[in-house]
Amino acid sequence: MTISGDIVKVDKKADVNVDWISKELGIGESFDVVRRNITFAGRKATLFYIDGLVKDDIMTYLLISFSRLEREALAPDAFFKLYKQYLSYIEVEALDDLHKAVDKILCGGVVMIVDGFERVILIDVRKYPARMPEESDLERVVRGSRDNFVETLLFNTNLLRRRIRDPKLRTEILQVGSRSKTDVAVVYIKDIANPRLVDTIKERIKAIKMDGLPMAEKSLEEFIGPGSFWNPFPRVRYTERPDVAAAHLLEGHVLVMVDTSPSVMILPATLFHHLQHAEEFRQAPLIGTFLRTVRFLGVAISVFLPPLWLLVSLQPELLPPGLSWIGPKKLGAIPLVWQFILAELGIDLMRMAAIHTPTALATALGLIAAVLIGDIAVAVGFFNPEVILYMAIAAVGIFSTPSYELGMANTLVRIAMLIGVGLFRLPGLVAVTLGTFLLLLTTKSFGLPYLWPLIPFNGSALKDIFVRPPVPLQKLRPRALHPLDVDRQPYPEPARKPLPRETTKKKEKEKEKRIWPQFIEDEDDNYEE
Repeated sequence: MTISGDIVKVDKKADVNVDWISKELGIGESFDVVRRNITFAGRKATLFYIDGLVKDDIMTYLLISFSRLEREALAPDAFFKLYKQYLSYIEVEALDDLHKAVDKILCGGVVMIVDGFERVILIDVRKYPARMPEESDLERVVRGSRDNFVETLLFNTNLLRRRIRDPKLRTEILQVGSRSKTDVAVVYIKDIANPRLVDTIKERIKAIKMDGLPMAEKSLEEFIGPGSFWNPFPRVRYTERPDVAAAHLLEGHVLVMVDTSPSVMILPATLFHHLQHAEEFRQAPLIGTFLRTVRFLGVAISVFLPPLWLLVSLQPELLPPGLSWIGPKKLGAIPLVWQFILAELGIDLMRMAAIHTPTALATALGLIAAVLIGDIAVAVGFFNPEVILYMAIAAVGIFSTPSYELGMANTLVRIAMLIGVGLFRLPGLVAVTLGTFLLLLTTKSFGLPYLWPLIPFNGSALKDIFVRPPVPLQKLRPRALHPLDVDRQPYPEPARKPLPRETTKKKEKEKEKRIWPQFIEDEDDNYEE
């Protein structure tokens, strides 16, 4: 056995290789790591695999095939005959490094060591535990596909291949984590995506030095995500829908998939990407525009309505004379600022409780939240009724935000505004609003400004943000992504000039004579209008 750095060369003596792999995998210590000794064609061989991660029927068929081989069948050039002629399976690979062999075994492959061979044979018969694709709870649509991403990486790439049958679609596999060796796929369309963007993403993934990624895509995002760790606004967009992922690929975005997670990262992403939903494109353009407008208003109201109401309640002189009816009719036992803070914390507690509550008890939880907490708190005078009303409206706006991450960021902004108004009134609201705007202005997602196309301004792209464009009018890809191919719809060829009617009729008559000569008189006819 030859050891050179991190490479352990395969020895010609099978026992040396078997002992090294057995020690590395802990044969006899781990019950699910299996070593199987066999003999075929007069040669000793050993199989290593993980129990439960291989396809039993295929391995049984291969073992039966090996048992029928005679000694003369592998002479001469025994390795190449076995590898190319008698190993009747489509996914096989020859390895000369035992470290790579161990990695492949832990991924679910079967490694076969044959005495006298200076290479081992990898048989890829992986069978991961997987669930069938089903609709995501976070991105439901009235009409549309229900086959969402699952926790198995190969299934997810197949869902994309089904929608984009382009030979330029690339799914490059990388491994992250010195111990977990998590599979990460970088997906893009080669002649559309910006090569610099693709290289930047791959370089950041390769530069990760960590023992593992237990939280899958979220751990990976914190490594490759640009900007400060403490910026609450998401710089990548998550989706569990293959149609959404395919649409972004065709625009020039890059996808990052992590094995064991159904959430796919879309890079780069702006603030307005987090406000789009697949339902808008499953309806007519006018209806989609209406849905988008309502969603934008709901998100804006959820952020600004409670702080503005608190401001005019604390400073009634800011209201015009006609709106003097706005404000609390009576104050509760707790100051208004603390009422909003406690109500905000109560809503977040209810949201967390709903996640951990079994489905059968969800109705009971709703009754507790609505009746026992809300109504009784108002009845005993702890809370003002308007506070409960406006916080409920804000909660609806947060739940209508398509991106869960953006909804949580907006919640933090609203809390900061409430605290600013409670401490400094109008200057506090202005300061928090300007601070949030400056944070958004300086945020970038892989070089793309977070407020694009508002800042820097792009009129046509901004119009498509607020008005859902019809699909036939989507002729160009977003230029901010710097795609290699800007045109989504190739220009049609110029229409051919039609032949004169007389010439056309003569050609039709000649064709009839060739096909039906017995029914056409052979004479000169005058073809007139």
